[in-house]
Amino acid sequence: MANLNPPGLPPDPFADDPSDPAGVLDSVEPGIPLDLAERLAVEEDLADLAVYESLLAPEGVRGLVVMCDDCNEDHYHDWDMLRANLQQLLVDGTVRPHEPAVDPRPEDYVTWDYCRGYADGQARRGRR
Repeated sequence: MANLNPPGLPPDPFADDPSDPAGVLDSVEPGIPLDLAERLAVEEDLADLAVYESLLAPEGVRGLVVMCDDCNEDHYHDWDMLRANLQQLLVDGTVRPHEPAVDPRPEDYVTWDYCRGYADGQARRGRR
């Protein structure tokens, strides 16, 4: 049995097993590193996310809702998950699969557009 795990971890019980259930995961293509423009856009999103969370989390907003192009359903992302996804994009150009929110309350989530508008409104209000 081949142990490809880092030192200190137990051997993989499915190593060399042709029916390894994780075998389908091995076929996932590695991410393509972001180009400079993409990297800057993700860094801007991370900075915006920090602002949005600081403004909206105290108001009870848990994160963002995003319409998924693949399944045409809303996906609910907490602030921490969004931050982790964006950071992962910076590291290797991919977003790892994640479990969907369990019984999310749609009223606790807002869109990116709502966040932008709210932040702009707060900034204008502060300049008066």
